[in-house]
Amino acid sequence: MPLTNRIVKLVKHSAKLNAMAERIPISGANALQSGIDLLQTGNVVAVPTDTLYGLACDATNMEAIHKMYSIKCRNESKPVAICFGQIPDIKCWTCTDHLPSKLLSTLLPGPVTLILNSVSKVDKYLCHQGKIGVRIPNYNFIRNLAVGLGRPLALTSANLSNEPSAVTCTEFKAIWGKLPAVFDGGTTHSSREGSTVIDLSEKGLYRIVRPGVAFKDSIDVLERFNLKAKYS
Repeated sequence: MPLTNRIVKLVKHSAKLNAMAERIPISGANALQSGIDLLQTGNVVAVPTDTLYGLACDATNMEAIHKMYSIKCRNESKPVAICFGQIPDIKCWTCTDHLPSKLLSTLLPGPVTLILNSVSKVDKYLCHQGKIGVRIPNYNFIRNLAVGLGRPLALTSANLSNEPSAVTCTEFKAIWGKLPAVFDGGTTHSSREGSTVIDLSEKGLYRIVRPGVAFKDSIDVLERFNLKAKYS
């Protein structure tokens, strides 16, 4: 085959792959059920959150989680967060008895990721040194996905590793060809900082792992509950 024809064929093939993902507005009547169906069958989908667009899959499906890492080209030594639909679900996966009463319900739902001790053996993709990061975004669509699935979601930002985070779904078109669906919620946030990451694994202490978009508000809440900052 002549070189020019081969190049044209490759370009068309690439365009076809990049168009593979179905772009589904989250306001659509069947959007939520479509997302649940895809998650139940082991797929990875792109969804909006209260901070950035994310890649999500069933957190109990290790094959799906491995697929997520492959799509993102993420180092497998770096765990991803777990997204829940409701606060009581967090207690099935993590130790929370040491936390002040009502702290979780004050911080969540919101643009924060809380690092807590795991209550059971969790796959390496979700756990680091016995700790896991948990999220309940202040965003109905992704919370309803988790509730409808009946299981938490593994969640990471929707971009190739080391590339800028995305606040619109068109900003991660490079990976659309690896996804069955992209759920479009418009622009998610004015900042690309992502969630504020807080380690709450020790009684009476907190450690800010990443300042993120909710840094000041989170500090105000933590100090109101008399937690002390840990700097190392």
